Amino acid sequence: MRLISNRLAWFSVVAIVAATVGCKAQDAGAKDPMNDPALRRRIEVLVRSQFSVPPEYDFTMGERKPGAVPGYDSLSVTLSRGARTNSFDFLISTDNKSLARLQTFDLAQIPSQNIAVDSRPIRGNPAAKVTVINYDDLECPYCARMHQSLFPDTLERYKDKVRFIYKDDPLVEIHPWAMHAAVDSNCIGDQNQKAYWGYVDYLHAHGQDVTGEDRNLQKSFGVLDKIAREQGKIFNLDATRLDACLQKQDEATVRTSMKEAESLGVDGTPSLFIEGEHLYGAVPSEQVWMVIDRALRAAGVEPPPPPTPATQPVSTPPLGQ
Repeated sequence: MRLISNRLAWFSVVAIVAATVGCKAQDAGAKDPMNDPALRRRIEVLVRSQFSVPPEYDFTMGERKPGAVPGYDSLSVTLSRGARTNSFDFLISTDNKSLARLQTFDLAQIPSQNIAVDSRPIRGNPAAKVTVINYDDLECPYCARMHQSLFPDTLERYKDKVRFIYKDDPLVEIHPWAMHAAVDSNCIGDQNQKAYWGYVDYLHAHGQDVTGEDRNLQKSFGVLDKIAREQGKIFNLDATRLDACLQKQDEATVRTSMKEAESLGVDGTPSLFIEGEHLYGAVPSEQVWMVIDRALRAAGVEPPPPPTPATQPVSTPPLGQ
């Protein structure tokens, strides 16, 4: 139901006026206009088309009841496929000419502003008032492009005004070694935050080296572990503890992060949340900076002046930095 829920959410505060709904005159003597098959069919067609409901989902309408909005009754619609069901509340005008969906939101509990970041490695100022959270896939080429835009350009631009936190969202269906890389990165991050960022920097700059020309997945796993151990030596990590973690390949933490990303409507990577505002894809730095600037001003912090082209260095961080 993820796709359907996301589509409905976009229209949740928009009234859908449909001239075809109710354009057929109703029998004044009818006790319940919802008994009219033509009306019920028009409602179903409208909902399916407006919200791109997949054809394999069954559509069921509930009982029409008096609504709290003047001029509208309430109408529940259930979409189901096998054992999976989800219900949505609509409003239908008393003259049967309009269908609307209205949803209230708790301003104190906006999910994208309450993403758990405890124990995640931080880059930048830990006490910064603005946080950039990136759901990242270490095998994703677009993530690599975004990463190399954030570091060093964006970090250098905002210095101690912003902090950066990565969360895992490997697209395991299309990126075969992304999960292994995410697990390895967390093994490193559990011991040293700088080591974590060094590992992430390196993979986003050398993803093709990990994939290899023959695309042998077991070789890729071996390369990932080798890079992780090299990173461990650079930062004097506990080698025994690191090896145990690499060998165990416990995916639980990564899976939890993936589930969280799905609940936030993330359906691809990279996906940035800047104080709750969502940016999807490897968007240009200027767009990222525009959102960061808004967040800084909302927090009472004046953003830095727009940079000139000469102040925008482009470089690839080496392993360990």
